[in-house]
Amino acid sequence: MKPRVLILCTGNSARSQMAEGIVRAVAGDAVEVMSAGLEPKGLNPYAVRVMREIGIDIAHHASKDVREFLGQSFTYLITVCDDAKERCPIFPGVIYRLHWPFEDPAAFEGSEAETLAKFREVRDQIREKVEGWWATLPTGRS
Repeated sequence: MKPRVLILCTGNSARSQMAEGIVRAVAGDAVEVMSAGLEPKGLNPYAVRVMREIGIDIAHHASKDVREFLGQSFTYLITVCDDAKERCPIFPGVIYRLHWPFEDPAAFEGSEAETLAKFREVRDQIREKVEGWWATLPTGRS
């Protein structure tokens, strides 16, 4: 049975969506990955743009409410913001809880170019974290 990964943030609009896309790109079919939010807000178009720049299409993703996943078992529960870590519902079947706090690029205020730069910065931080994590797992080693 392949590992199941749930990635949580507050809005499921940017950080968790980018992380889901990156995990899927890095791990392929070796894991089942999904993301959700405590208060889903809809997919952020900047997240879609910066992910497309690295060849990952998340345009088909939709924001999901964490309550859709209650009662399910996950190998990994990854929170990508402090709010999600503090308010995360109980998932009794979770084997590993990981907390990767990333700045919320959607909260950044600036020009379009500056906002895209902030989204790229956070995307690259997420990608580095995911690739490092995946490389440590028996499933992720070549």
